[in-house]
Amino acid sequence: MNFLRGVMGGQSAGPQHTEAETIQKLCDRVASSTLLDDRRNAVRALKSLSKKYRLEVGIQAMEHLIHVLQTDRSDSEIIAYALDTLYNIISNDEEEEVEENSTRPSEDLGSQFTEIFIKQPENVTLLLSLLEEFDFHVRWPGVRLLTSLLKQLGPPVQQIVLVSPMGVSRLMDLLADSREIIRNDGVLLLQALTRSNGAIQKIVAFENAFERLLDIITEEGNSDGGIVVEDCLILLQNLLKNNNSNQNFFKEGSYIQRMKPWFEVGDENSGWSAQKVTNLHLMLQLVRVLVSPTNPPGATSSCQKAMFQCGLLQQLCTILMATGIPADILTETINTVSEVIRGCQVNQDYFASVNAPSNPPRPAIVVLLMSMVNERQPFVLRCAVLYCFQCFLYKNQKGQGEIVATLLPSTIDATGNSVSAGQLLCGGLFSTDSLSNWCAAVALAHALQGNATQKEQLLRVQLATSIGNPPVSLLQQCTNILSQGDKIDRRGSKIQTRVGLLMLLCTWLSNCPIAVTHFLHNSANVPFLTGQIAENLGEEEQLVQGLCALLLGISIYFNDNSLENYMKEKLKQLIEKRIGKENFIEKLGFISKHELYSRASQKPQPNFPSPEYMIFDHEFTKLVKELEGVITKAIYKSSEEDKKEEEVKKTLEQHDNIVTHYKNMIREQDLQLEELKQQVSTLRCQNEQLQTAVTQQASQIQQHKDQYNLLKVQLGKDNHHQGSHSDGAQVNGIQPEEISRLREEIEELKSHQGLLQSQLAEKDSLIENLKSSQVSALNEQASAAASPRDSDQVVELKQELSTLKSQLNSQSLEITRLQAENHELLQRAEALAKSVPVQGESENVIAAKTTDVEGRLSALLQETKELKNEIKALSEEKTAIKKQLDSSNSTIAILQTEKDKLDVEVTDSKKEQDDLLVLLADQDQKILSLKSKLKDLGHPVEEEDESGDQEDEDDEMDDGDKDQDI
Repeated sequence: MNFLRGVMGGQSAGPQHTEAETIQKLCDRVASSTLLDDRRNAVRALKSLSKKYRLEVGIQAMEHLIHVLQTDRSDSEIIAYALDTLYNIISNDEEEEVEENSTRPSEDLGSQFTEIFIKQPENVTLLLSLLEEFDFHVRWPGVRLLTSLLKQLGPPVQQIVLVSPMGVSRLMDLLADSREIIRNDGVLLLQALTRSNGAIQKIVAFENAFERLLDIITEEGNSDGGIVVEDCLILLQNLLKNNNSNQNFFKEGSYIQRMKPWFEVGDENSGWSAQKVTNLHLMLQLVRVLVSPTNPPGATSSCQKAMFQCGLLQQLCTILMATGIPADILTETINTVSEVIRGCQVNQDYFASVNAPSNPPRPAIVVLLMSMVNERQPFVLRCAVLYCFQCFLYKNQKGQGEIVATLLPSTIDATGNSVSAGQLLCGGLFSTDSLSNWCAAVALAHALQGNATQKEQLLRVQLATSIGNPPVSLLQQCTNILSQGDKIDRRGSKIQTRVGLLMLLCTWLSNCPIAVTHFLHNSANVPFLTGQIAENLGEEEQLVQGLCALLLGISIYFNDNSLENYMKEKLKQLIEKRIGKENFIEKLGFISKHELYSRASQKPQPNFPSPEYMIFDHEFTKLVKELEGVITKAIYKSSEEDKKEEEVKKTLEQHDNIVTHYKNMIREQDLQLEELKQQVSTLRCQNEQLQTAVTQQASQIQQHKDQYNLLKVQLGKDNHHQGSHSDGAQVNGIQPEEISRLREEIEELKSHQGLLQSQLAEKDSLIENLKSSQVSALNEQASAAASPRDSDQVVELKQELSTLKSQLNSQSLEITRLQAENHELLQRAEALAKSVPVQGESENVIAAKTTDVEGRLSALLQETKELKNEIKALSEEKTAIKKQLDSSNSTIAILQTEKDKLDVEVTDSKKEQDDLLVLLADQDQKILSLKSKLKDLGHPVEEEDESGDQEDEDDEMDDGDKDQDI
C-alpha cells in the first residue's frame, strides 16, 4: 500500500481533516466493535463516503471490508454494504465529482485497487462462494463486483477463477436465476470472463451455456428483443469465435437449427428499430463465425451443410431478396450468404437457383451483379456483392462454366429482353468507372480461377466494337484498353482499371498455353509490355510495371513454342536486350513489395476503407506467390536447361501415368478380392446350413436304424422261442411269390448300385479336373500377385489350396473304400439270390403247414411293408441328393477357374460323398434286412458269410489305412 500513500501524498488538495478522521474512526469501529449493529452502521457509513472519497476509503477500509466478508457472512445486510463499498472503490463507471485541481489519475485507480484485491487469490474465491447465496442483496452486488474486477484486470482474475474449484459452475448458475437483473448481469459477467480465454470458453460451453443463452434469446423475442439479446449474442460470439471445439459442440448439439427463427423478419418496411438492427447484425456475425474461411475446412463444411439442411440458408436468401431491408443489414446479409456458400457445392447450386421477386423473375446473381457495376450504389455494398460472387465461384467449376457460357455466342439472348451475368461483367469491364472496371475484371478472373477449360472457352468470346467493323475477341479488347492507358477519361483511380485488366490477363494466361499463344499472336502485345517495363516511371506506375513483368513472365513460362517468332528463348533474349534480366526481376518484385499486397493476402473478403485502396485481389496474391519464383528461374535458365526440364517433365508424366495405371489395377484387384470374399462368406453360410440339414437327416436315419434293430431283436427272440418246429415251417411255408418279389428287389438294388458306381466314377473324374484346374488357378494367382500389396493375400490363397489338396486326397481314399464296400455288397446280394432253392414239396403238405405259420407270416409281411416304406423314403432322399449333385456339377463347371469358388466346390463334393456313404450304408442295412427275412422264412444262410464279410471289411480298412499312410 506504499504506492497508494504516495498518491495521497502527491495530492495538491485532499479531504478535510475531519473527513479523514471520520473514515479512520469508522474503520476502527468495523475492526474492533463487538456489536453487529455497530459494525453494520460503520460499513454503511463507509459506503456513503466511498463514492466521493474513493481513494481514502480504499486505502484505509479495503482490508477491513474483506475481513467483514470473511467473518460476518451470517448477516446479509452488512455483506451487501461491504460488497457495494468495494464495488465503488474498484469500479471506474460511477465516479462522481472530483476536485478541479486534483491531479489523481482516476482511470488507474480501479486497476490499482483490483491488483490489491486479487493479490490474495483467496479473496476472489471468497467472492465466488458469496455468489452461491440466493439473497438478492448479496448475490447482485457480488456479480457487479466480480464483473468490475474482470474489466480492470481480466487475465489474472480469469486464471484465479479457472483454478478455483467449481468456480465457473457457480457463475453458470446465474443464468438460471429467476430475477432478470441478476440473470442479465450474469450474462455481462460471463462476457468479461470468457473474453480471449479458450479454456474458460470450453468449460462454459460444456456447462450447457448454449442451451441457456438460446432460451433467453427466444424468451426475449429473438431479433425484436432488447439489450439482453445483444448481450447474449456477444457472449455466444466470445464462446465460438476462433474456438474449434466449441464450434463443433455447437453444431453437434443441433443448435444451428435454432438460429433459423432469428431471421424471420417479414417484409414490412417499418419496425426496424436501432436495437433490432444491432441484434440482427450480431446474429449475422454469429453465423459468419461458424463458417469463417479461417476455420478448419472440415468444420466449416459441416456447418455449411447443416445450415442448408435446416433451411437457414434459404431464410438468409429471403432476406437478401426482400424489400425495405436497411442497407447495413443487407450488406452484412450478403457477406453472410457468401461465406455460407463458399466452397460448398450444394449451397452454391441452391444459390444459383434463387430468383429475385421481379417481373420477369431474374436470378439473384444477376440482380447482385447489377448492383456491383452500378456506381451509384454504396461502396461497401459493391464490395459485398463482389465477395458473394467470388464465394459462389470458389471451387465451383459448374458455376464457372455457367457464367462463361453466358458470354459465348450460342447462349446470348438475341432478343435482348434479359440481361445475363456475362453481359453485366462485360459492361462493367468497359465502362468509364474505374471501380466497375476493377470489380468486373476480378469477378471474371474468378470465373477462370483453376479452370483451364473455361480459359479456353473464353477465347471464343467475340465483341462488337462499332457498326461496320468486324468483331474482336475479348482478349484483344482487353489488351486494346490496356494499351490506351490514361487516354480514356475515367472516374476514379488512374491505375485501377489497368491493374484490374492485368490481373485478369495474368489469371487467364496462367496454366493455359493456348491462351498464351492467342495473346502472343497479336504482334503489338509484346512490344507494349517491354516498353512499359523498360520505362522509368513514378511510384504510382511501378505497380503497373510489375504486373506487366508478371504477364510477360507468364507468357514465357507457359509458352509451348508454337509461334516461331515468340518462342521462349527469343522472348528471353528480347528481355535481356531491351530490359535486362536484373531490371526485369526488380520490376517483378514491385508487386509483392506494395503496401496493399500484404493486406489483401490476409483474408478472402475484399474489405477496403475506400475505393482508392481496392488494388489487389486475395486469389491473385496467391497466384503471384506461386509464379514469382518459377518465373525468376525461367528467366535465368538457358535453352539446354529448358530442354532438359521438358524431358524431365515428360519422364515424370510417363512415370505418373504408369503409377496411375498400376494404382487403378490394384484398385480393381482390391474390388475383385472384396467381391470374392463376400461370395466366399455367403457360400460358407450356405455350406453350414446344408451341413446342419445333413446332420439332422443323419440323426433321423440313425433313429430308424435303432428302431429296426429293436424289431430285429424282438423277432430273434420269437424265433428262438418257437424252436425247431418253426425251422421246417419257415422253409416249407415260404411262398413262391414272396421269393420272386425278393429277387426283384435284389435286382433293383443291383441296378441302383450300378447307378451309384457310375456317379462315383463321374465324381472321380470331376475331382481330377478340379485338381488340374487348382494347379492352373494357383499359377494364375501367382502371376497376378506381382504387386507387393497382394503378396500376403497370395500366401493365404496358397495355404488354402494346400489344405484343399489334402482334403481331396482324403476324399479320394474314402471314395475308393466305398467302392470296395459297394462291390462286396453286390457279391453278397448275388450269393443270396443263388442260394434260395425252389422247394418241391407237394401242395397238400404245404397246405397242411400253412395254418401253423400264418400268424408269423402276416407279421413278416407287415415288417416287409414297413421296410418298403423306408426304402421309398430313402429313394426320395436319393432323388433329392441327386438333384443336389446335378446343381453342384453345374456350379463346378461355371466356377472351376476361380480359386475361392474351388474351395466351395470341394466342400460340396465332400458333402455329396458323405451322402453317398449314407446311401451305401442304407443299402447294406437293406441287404442285411433281406438276409434276416430269408432266415426268418426258413431259407438256410451260411453263417460264415458274416464272418467273411467282417474279415473283408477289416482287410479293406487295413488297406485304407495303408493308403492313407502312403
